[in-house]
Amino acid sequence: MSVYSDGATTVLLAGVGGQGTILAADLLAKTAISNGLQVKLSEIHGMAQRGGSVTTVVRLGEQVHSMVCDRGSADYLLCFEATEALRNLPFLAQNGKLLVNDVSIKPLPVLTGKASMPKRVHERLGEYNAQLVDANKHAREAGSLKCANVVLLGALAANMPFSMESWEEQIRLKVPPKTIDMNIDAFHRGVQSVASEANRS
Repeated sequence: MSVYSDGATTVLLAGVGGQGTILAADLLAKTAISNGLQVKLSEIHGMAQRGGSVTTVVRLGEQVHSMVCDRGSADYLLCFEATEALRNLPFLAQNGKLLVNDVSIKPLPVLTGKASMPKRVHERLGEYNAQLVDANKHAREAGSLKCANVVLLGALAANMPFSMESWEEQIRLKVPPKTIDMNIDAFHRGVQSVASEANRS
């Protein structure tokens, strides 16, 4: 699927500050490394502490020559918020997979009345066969809204070749000990959400 000569898989994670985008990217990268793959990772923070855009590119494969994600080159676009999904659609490869947290967060310009939210969001995402994940609901059911990033990671994991044990091992190593069970529960809710959607289609 990749447009790069190295044949690596390109994953673009996009959200806003405070959603745990970078932690999810780190877990993806470490899971790939633990499975013997090379990984290159790059991050862009746009005033993340104030709810600005946060994007992280993770490229993984037998050999990875670049950390750049050009337009039309993301094999997977994992979006933590619907407006960020629209913003990053140009990066999705023609046959790429779009996974979106079904939630919209109003940015500061909208809250101050200087801008408006985009229209027809679901319709526009549907044009790209977006798979919507109610990550916030699953996270709350697991025990905390803070786990929504791990729910989304589970949705991505359902599309990738790594064993569930590999993902769980990295979660155990990364999250605070008292939240391990909650995060692993959230992760599997994300996996199941994608599996349930596939069974309905």
